[in-house]
This record gives sequence, structure tokens and C-alpha cells, in this order.
Amino acid sequence: MIIRRKSKQISIGNIKIGGDAPISVQSMCNTDTRNVAKTLDQISELASAGCEIVRLAVLNKDAASAIKDIVAKSPVPLVADIHFDYRLALTCIENGIHALRINPGNIGRREHTIKVVEAAKSHNIPIRIGINGGSLEKEFAVLDLPLHEKMVKSALRHIEILEDLNFYDTKISLKSSDVLTTIEAYKLMAEKVDYPLHIGVTEAGTLKSGLIKSSVGIGSLLSQGIGDTIRVSLTENPVEEVHAGYGILKSLGLREKGINFISCPTCGRTQIDLIGLAKQVEEKFKNLNIPITIAVMGCPVNGPGEARHADFGIAGAIGEGYIFKKGEIIARVPEADLINSLENIIMKTYSEVK
Repeated sequence: MIIRRKSKQISIGNIKIGGDAPISVQSMCNTDTRNVAKTLDQISELASAGCEIVRLAVLNKDAASAIKDIVAKSPVPLVADIHFDYRLALTCIENGIHALRINPGNIGRREHTIKVVEAAKSHNIPIRIGINGGSLEKEFAVLDLPLHEKMVKSALRHIEILEDLNFYDTKISLKSSDVLTTIEAYKLMAEKVDYPLHIGVTEAGTLKSGLIKSSVGIGSLLSQGIGDTIRVSLTENPVEEVHAGYGILKSLGLREKGINFISCPTCGRTQIDLIGLAKQVEEKFKNLNIPITIAVMGCPVNGPGEARHADFGIAGAIGEGYIFKKGEIIARVPEADLINSLENIIMKTYSEVK
């Protein structure tokens, strides 16, 4: 059992972050925020996949102005991602944004920081301090220290700025494209503050390489009880980030949203297109929001027994397959009808339970 780090609890819209709240899954739109309709379409798509918080890039005043219409119709809380220009932060706050991602030490004169912090306070808007190992401020980048220590020093400087203004509604991220640097940075920060931590490996890569790096980095931290929100950063449709995020959480027993999918790695006993079948089953049920385990196994000899812990499953044979439930075979079905038959059995069972 994983014992989570005790962190301060904050709220982003109606989502509780930290404390005893569930670890939330976050993603980021890759649309032009000025395009309200397209951005809302992607937010809805992410929300349908289970995304709980969505971040938006706010590059200029037109994007900040668009926030008002986007917030009004968004099904989930939104975070404005802002760099350097404090005026964009103020506009986003006025337009109803639920949280800011802005580093207080990088927005110019102290009076600019004070304006943002005071506006955030009055609207109960949390601020996420986001440190990226590849873009550290020069004063920290030149230090003769390991990168993760430089990142933590940078984060602590930004935290100090906020605390000096009596602002404590803060979340922190310390991301690097290097997995071990990311892990060490979060571990060190977790020892120094009790603010909630948003974890992830930045610039992780495309679907395959990004999933590997993110699973190692995020999974390692979560297994040590570190992390209150996560984002799996992928060069891919952001919906895939959401599915991956829940996959990581489910593998550690930290969330139960949606199915847990398992399949065997194939062997010489396999007499069915197991790879194709497994992909089809995973795709078919990926949005099924029932906390059950579905297995696809290569043969009826070992399959049902090895996957007896699965709620439902398929075991392949020659031109057909067996559908099993908790290790017991309940139907023999032609290969072409396997997926539809499995779906019918699952939905009938679930409707009876309800």
C-alpha cells in the first residue's frame, strides 16, 4: 500500500488538490486559445476521456480575452499558462480563469507581482510555480550544482516571493526531460515544503518513448507517495495523455476510473490474431467507466486460469474463442463475434448489478 506524502490542500475550481483528495489527471490543449470553438471542442474531448484539469496557453492579449468565453462553457477547471507578462494574468483572472501557471520571479517589477498576487487572492485563484530544467534563470543555471538542486533552488525563490506577500495557495512542478533529474528534484522538494506537487516528465517524446519515460518517472514518484496531480506529456493527441495518466494511476492502485486491461504476450500455442484482438478490445472499452479488469489471453489452456483475477476475458482458440468470467468459461464464440459478445455480456452484467 502506498502512503502518500502529506500535502496542503488547495482547490482549482471544483477539484481538490492535495491532502486526502484523489490524484487528479491533467492535460493541456494544443489549440490556438484565440480559437474559442476549437479550444472548447478539445476541452470537451479531454473531459470525456476523464481529464479533470486542462491548461491553456495564453500567448497574448487576444488569447487572454478569449478565456472569458472558454471558461463560460468549459466542463472542467482551466489553468492559464502565462510567461513574463503580468497583464495577461490579470486579464485571465478578470475573465474567470480557475488557476494560473506563472512564475512570480519572472514577471518584472515587484509591483507587477503584487498586482497579480492581490488579484489571485481576491478571486481565490491558486498559482502553480512551474520550473523547467531546460529553462532555468541564469542565476541558478550557472551554479556548480546538480541540475535537480538548481531546480529546487529556483522553485524556493519563487515560493519565497509569494510567501512574502502572504500567498500560500500554491502548487509546484519541477520538470525535466531527464527522468532521473525529474525524480530527484521532486524528492528533494517534497522534503522541503508541504505544497501540493504537480508531477510529470517534460518533453518526454512521442507515444511510445513518452509513455516509457513518463511511466518510469511518474510511477517512481507516485510509488513513493509523491504527487498530487499528474500530466503525461506526449507529442500526440492530448487525449492519449489522459488515458496514459489513468493507466499509471490504476497500475499503482491509486485510481479506479475505467477498465484495467491485461493481455498475454503471445507464444507458440496462440492460434488466433491475439495482437489484433487485444488492440481491438482495448480500443473498444477504453472509455468504459466501470472499474473492472478485462483480459485477452492467447489460448484456452492457460488463459482463463492465469487471468482468473480478471472480471471478464477472452481466451483465443482456432477460429474462435472462449469468454470467461473470474476464470470460468461461460461462452464459446466464433472469432468474428468475440468482441461484440464480450461487450454484451459485460453490459448485461453491469446493468443487472445497477
